[in-house]
Amino acid sequence: MKIIKALNIIRMKNIFHKLFLLCSLLVWAGCEKDGKMITVSDLEDTNLVASLKNVVLTKEKSNAIALSIAWTPQTITISNPNMGISNLLSTYLVVSLSEDLSDGVESLEESHSRAYTGAELNTIAKNLGAEPDEATPVYFALKSYLGANMEPVYSNVETVKVTAYHIDMTRGFILDKDGVFTDNFLYSEAADGNYKGFVGAVAWYNFFLKEGDDTVWGNVGEDGNEFRITNDASSWNMWYPGFGGCYYTELNTTTKLWSALYIPQLTVSGGISGEMTYDRANNRWMLPFSSNASEISIRLTGEGKQYNFDSGTTDDAAVTTPVGFGGTASNLLFGTQASDLTLSVPAGGEYTLMVDLSNPLQFVCTVSSGSEEPEEISKNLWLSGIDDGISGGWTFDNYLVLYDEEKLGYAGAVNVNSLWGYKFYTEQDWSSALGFVDGTAESGTFSAESGENIPAPEEGLWLFDVSMKAMSYNLVAIETVSYAGFHDDWTMIEMTETSVSGVYTSDLEIRFGSPWGFKLYVNGSWDHFFGGNEGNLYYQGQGITDDASVAPGNYTRVVDLTKGTYTLQ
Repeated sequence: MKIIKALNIIRMKNIFHKLFLLCSLLVWAGCEKDGKMITVSDLEDTNLVASLKNVVLTKEKSNAIALSIAWTPQTITISNPNMGISNLLSTYLVVSLSEDLSDGVESLEESHSRAYTGAELNTIAKNLGAEPDEATPVYFALKSYLGANMEPVYSNVETVKVTAYHIDMTRGFILDKDGVFTDNFLYSEAADGNYKGFVGAVAWYNFFLKEGDDTVWGNVGEDGNEFRITNDASSWNMWYPGFGGCYYTELNTTTKLWSALYIPQLTVSGGISGEMTYDRANNRWMLPFSSNASEISIRLTGEGKQYNFDSGTTDDAAVTTPVGFGGTASNLLFGTQASDLTLSVPAGGEYTLMVDLSNPLQFVCTVSSGSEEPEEISKNLWLSGIDDGISGGWTFDNYLVLYDEEKLGYAGAVNVNSLWGYKFYTEQDWSSALGFVDGTAESGTFSAESGENIPAPEEGLWLFDVSMKAMSYNLVAIETVSYAGFHDDWTMIEMTETSVSGVYTSDLEIRFGSPWGFKLYVNGSWDHFFGGNEGNLYYQGQGITDDASVAPGNYTRVVDLTKGTYTLQ
């Protein structure tokens, strides 16, 4: 402390002299006429205070404020009040494990205080080298500059004993496009920021990755850089290519790159043979087989398409790559070559060979009794009773379309005219009915146990968004439909409503294909949109790029939200 104070006195004198000379040179021409010398005062003393002297951090309270640092405002004055000096002063808060503030981290401060959540303070302590579960002195001080290339001035140093908790950096948790945790994670065996594992993704699946220290990684947000990542707050979602299925995923926070190896098929050869079926929901491959042997030796091979920084998500640029599994049945090793795997089989009969990739710490291959196939997810969810005011009865004419396999989300536009309410149906079978549990006509929950009709909203065109995973529904009244993205112009242009409910038109001149395609937006909201391809609309789908395949000219675009179709005429 005495050393720092002594240095400050010397530095303050140097700053004063240098700043005096600097200001003299800058304003000499102005002062020459009236003979007045403009001077700048020295920095006033700054008192820095910590809210606590001893902080014990826990994972359970990681989001709460754990420590606050505050300081008195620093001021400098100039003899001529008409001259600005706001850009002269720069202030940094320094945090270090050394009392002399060496090897510390600095943050530029524009206010007079700083509050740290438990997670933020824990991450700083970890990065500085503090051992978890040990009370470690952490030093805080203010470091200020009067202009560029000047010696810094330090405040007093505050000492806070911080007991950090252990941060598991072996797991990188996959968040969905909204930043919500999923059940999936990637694994970094050496805890070095290089995460690996298999992900069962739908086409164009959007995600973030969150490390144990709460650092969140996403895409850099630059066109042509789909596989470059950043932890900036402004990052985009990362996204998989346009094929749904099994992806071996690697994400490296050191190189700031990630890659996705798409595996469309896995072949079994040896004691049994066949093409396995991928169960995306459970991240596993399956093959039913019959055998009388007590032991079988097999090989698991395939051919993948490697997407990375060089290829982007362009299918033709993806590199064809052989894949295979080695190791043992209880601890599979993934690579480009396969080796023999030996498995025990019970008494003769029907069995299922299963390759489970859901746990990145241990991939396993097992044999179970009985023939098992992946459960198929229904592509539609039917609504009956939603239009009996039009049709005269309960039918299966109206349905929603699956758009999010992860959340089992179904959506679509429905022309509502219901007399008694309605129910959801998982099949075109009256026994699959799902009835009302709680809520209103616009949002609520349902279940298979309830026999009560779901209350219908008022007559008109409505956007339905239903989650079969959460067993909930949300409705939005459709008032306008606009398009954006055409000719890479993302200004929303409202379409013309026709006399047919759900049908909208717009006249347009096609000059060139849209790079990202266009989308349809409900009520001018970026959150409620339709994309599509080949004449079909999909809620929250990719941009429609069909305009790139037609000759330049004048066209009329017609969309039918209730049928989920679009045309260019």
